[in-house]
Amino acid sequence: MTVKIKNLDELQDAIDVHFTDIDLLSLAFIHKSYVNEHEDEEGYNERLEFLGDAVLELVVTDFLYHKHPDQPEGQLTNWRSALVKGKNLARISRKMGLGKYLLLSRGEDLSGGREKDYILANTMEALIGAIYLDKGFDLANQFILKNIVILLDEIIEQGLNVDAKSRVQELTQEKLGMTPTYELLTEEGPDHDKVFEMGIYFGKELAGQGKGPSKQEAEQSAAKDALKNKQWN
Repeated sequence: MTVKIKNLDELQDAIDVHFTDIDLLSLAFIHKSYVNEHEDEEGYNERLEFLGDAVLELVVTDFLYHKHPDQPEGQLTNWRSALVKGKNLARISRKMGLGKYLLLSRGEDLSGGREKDYILANTMEALIGAIYLDKGFDLANQFILKNIVILLDEIIEQGLNVDAKSRVQELTQEKLGMTPTYELLTEEGPDHDKVFEMGIYFGKELAGQGKGPSKQEAEQSAAKDALKNKQWN
């Protein structure tokens, strides 16, 4: 593969990892859309993303298991989910400035692909996969602890580990004697870049609304809105 990523030295400084195989680092930043427009380019980052996702989950799980021996499985699962979810990974990618190094199709670039949560999250996972292959597990572990696991205290303080849908269901069953329902309010954008708006209903009452790139994320957003808006006393 011919390296096409500009400012590779700057990128390596930004992530504080210097690669032996520069092609691996470049591959982590090649989006599938770029390959669709460049027939001479064969590889893109989805396989690295698949690998990085598994390494990330293992590192986070191992850390939580050993660091918090007093916590039950359910709490550890919530914390892990909050650390590895796309929105959190995208936030870290933005902080590192990873979006500017991506190779995207012209259309994806013009549509704001460098700032899209799912693309940035996938890039982070691909980068972790590349670090694992080039530097081994120990350095991948250090990278994840330094940049992702370090956010656990902040996540707990801000309640970002709370599953809003589960919490709303518990409260509505306890306080209102009913189960909330969700309905699609709007759906916008092309197939590859949909934005869904979901509403959460307590009976016929619209209790909250939320948007997201999937119906599931939009439902979580709507549930958070309902938690904030509803008087539960």
